[in-house]
Amino acid sequence: MSDKLKVGILGGTGMVGQRFISLLENHPWFEVTTIAASPRSAGKTYEEAVGDRWKMTTPMPEAVKNIVVMNVNEVEKVASEVDFVFSAVDMTKEEIKKIEEDYAKTETPVVSNNSAHRWTPDVPMVVPEINPEHMNVIEFQKKRLGTKRGFVAVKPNCSIQSYAPVLTAWKEFEPYEVVATTYQAISGAGKTFKDWPEMVENIIPYIGGEEEKSEKEPLRLWGEIKDGVIVPATSPVITCQCIRVPVLNGHTAAVFVKFKKKPTKEQLIQKLRDFSGEPQRLGLPSAPKQFIQYLEEDNRPQVNLDVDYENGMGVSIGRIREDNVYDFKFIGLSHNTVRGAAGGAVLCAELLKAQGYITKK
Repeated sequence: MSDKLKVGILGGTGMVGQRFISLLENHPWFEVTTIAASPRSAGKTYEEAVGDRWKMTTPMPEAVKNIVVMNVNEVEKVASEVDFVFSAVDMTKEEIKKIEEDYAKTETPVVSNNSAHRWTPDVPMVVPEINPEHMNVIEFQKKRLGTKRGFVAVKPNCSIQSYAPVLTAWKEFEPYEVVATTYQAISGAGKTFKDWPEMVENIIPYIGGEEEKSEKEPLRLWGEIKDGVIVPATSPVITCQCIRVPVLNGHTAAVFVKFKKKPTKEQLIQKLRDFSGEPQRLGLPSAPKQFIQYLEEDNRPQVNLDVDYENGMGVSIGRIREDNVYDFKFIGLSHNTVRGAAGGAVLCAELLKAQGYITKK
């Protein structure tokens, strides 16, 4: 066996689970040794359990095809096989909260793509370039759970990746009011066009729960730890509309911003180009070298041209211009199932390993 950490994927047969498996192929630190899913998939090989539902554009990695899928509800059994797990289970919010904490209580760190624990006060919700220091709240969470190495950490909603990093880069200009409309890909609902033919040439102006997440979650990223919990920031005020559009991968945002200290366009662009964080400083394997790129062309960023920037882990920004109601407006684009989901969680796990929170059992 290699020196790599042994990883389990909870909910490994779904779209995000599949994305975890494809991203972790040949990962320098992590190796997928265990896949768990619903009882109906348990006992089958991964290839049999997924069948014709493989949704990635790259082939299923050979190394996972013959892994026998375990029952995700057999927590002790699954946990005994791994050093830590990624969670992409498809259950109710309460069921997810419980099962993720159950895994943590077996002394198995859980890095989750799910939204269930995003507002648990002592669970860090992290974009590693924005708030790596929030991982420090894990020590308080361990006390609550009664664990030595088990904990839950989560990544935020996919839709905020195309504007929250930008607003973070512009922090010194004190943005205080933000209007964002996100145009969200169908893979965000775990679908392809084959599964969801009614999305072809269609737009649906509603995604359940998404607007509230898009307005509130950035404030938690910008919050601080006080008395063992994360207290969200109160500014800027964000209002959002979220629209499902006929695109497979890539969430686009149209954003308007008011600043207390109005910058120039040149200053805004420079701040984006200069912005980097812990993943870049530490040279984490999945970290984009240039987190945010600014594109000068009027017709960029475009999904077809830019969604895979930095292997889907970077953010593309364009069309920064002055506005006659707000100070500035811009367009953002991020890959919703890479940076916005599985890739963001993998980067969180790399940060947790670098910080010493994830180790071999």
